[in-house]
Amino acid sequence: MTSLRTTRTRRRRLGVATAAAGLLATLLTAGPAAAIPDPGDAPPTQSSVTSEQAAEAKAAIRSGEIPGVDQIVHSANITHVANIPKDALQGTNSDLAFQGRYAFAGNYDGFRIFDISNPKAPKTVAQVLCPGSQNDVSVSGNLLFLSTDSSRSDDSCASTTQPATEKSSWEGMKIFDISDVRNPKYVASVETACGSHTHTLVPERRDVYIYVSSYSPDAAFPDCQPPHDGISVIKVPRKAPQRAAVVNFPVLFPGEGPDGGGNPGPPTNPGVRKTTGCHDITVLPSKDLAAGACMGDGILFSIKDPANPKVIDRVQDNVNFAFWHSATFNQKANKVVYTDELGGGSAATCNAAVGPNRGANGVYDIVGKGDHRKLVFRSYFKIPRHQADTENCVAHNGSLIPVKGKDLMVQGWYQGGVSVWDFTDSAKPKEIAYFERGPLSTDVIRSGGSWSAYYYNGHIYSNDMAKGFDVLRLDDRRTDPAKRIRMDALNVQTQPDYFDDFDNDDD
Repeated sequence: MTSLRTTRTRRRRLGVATAAAGLLATLLTAGPAAAIPDPGDAPPTQSSVTSEQAAEAKAAIRSGEIPGVDQIVHSANITHVANIPKDALQGTNSDLAFQGRYAFAGNYDGFRIFDISNPKAPKTVAQVLCPGSQNDVSVSGNLLFLSTDSSRSDDSCASTTQPATEKSSWEGMKIFDISDVRNPKYVASVETACGSHTHTLVPERRDVYIYVSSYSPDAAFPDCQPPHDGISVIKVPRKAPQRAAVVNFPVLFPGEGPDGGGNPGPPTNPGVRKTTGCHDITVLPSKDLAAGACMGDGILFSIKDPANPKVIDRVQDNVNFAFWHSATFNQKANKVVYTDELGGGSAATCNAAVGPNRGANGVYDIVGKGDHRKLVFRSYFKIPRHQADTENCVAHNGSLIPVKGKDLMVQGWYQGGVSVWDFTDSAKPKEIAYFERGPLSTDVIRSGGSWSAYYYNGHIYSNDMAKGFDVLRLDDRRTDPAKRIRMDALNVQTQPDYFDDFDNDDD
């Protein structure tokens, strides 16, 4: 594998050969992560591209417009510190969580625990085989939580795939005891309606509340019935996790009829997925706030009573947002960044045909006070480097980089790589650093790239779907103050108050 350090910003016209209207029609019908199968199924399929698209990708590599296959490029302020390839778990890598000197990496086949006390040489301390997409992971104290959003024969780690039309099938949350990180123990499970695509912790002293996001109900699924217009709330007693149970299902989109009151999608809004639940929720416990990315809707809600969240405001973007995927608050809680996962993470959307406003981030200001706060759109941000039509690329998971007085974020873009960007000026966001690999192939779309890219204790950690666990160091005067903040743990969907919760030199 070759590496190239570069400071150039490549504004390519890749994708112009594709008929934009036809491409967008295809993207809008693709479901989130649609190309990634349930563990136990056949390996991920490869999507074909036209001979013209393949030729364009190869020509762009020859001209130096894009990196070669597997070639690494990055801005001068990024250093690629380490890469740990996949090992026993060969499924798709997914989300990340952190606690102390450990990183917890989800994988469709289970999860892996790294000792990152030396970021230059992470060491694997445990690999747990427990198939069930997506296996998004979070940690709190001695407990680890794992999301299962695929229909399984039972709740064990030896389960197999089973149709959701069968009542005995299981999907939901799994809970592990990680008091011995080298030997995690499976201690409990909780079945939830429509499974658990992602989850968010709202940690209290005695209990942990979990907001479970799931979607796409079907009248033929006994455990996933429409309208499914809310989220499952699980309460987990820390000292007795085996007593974990669903305690509420708050309706976030009240409305009449079988579809509830969320975004109706097509044909009313032809470019948007119908809202039938939430994809991801981010909470800011210090401000009693949460932001929900819910398919066709973005919401802001109060979590003063964590078991009974209350919607404050709701917005839609029926022109440029196809699928509201995730959300990130800034530190002052007067902005939210929402992502649009156009094409479900399996399509090539970072090209000229799609343009800068689709498959991008939407930056929203929060104005007003209390329960009268409103979300006000300010701008879009998308990486300025076009990718080949053989590279799945779209806005995905990221986190704040904690610098007082600045709004800085690092974010994974699948095969678009890792981007660091500044949204201090809500109306004029800009990229300040990047890291990416060349396409996995110039002939077909093979799913890969950074699923999650998060900043933790001085380094950026990225879980690449295909290439493994990457460690990056960012050296830039704009971000260097963040290196002084040392955190005890990080679950990105449970945003900390970086300047009150942790020791740092700025206080």
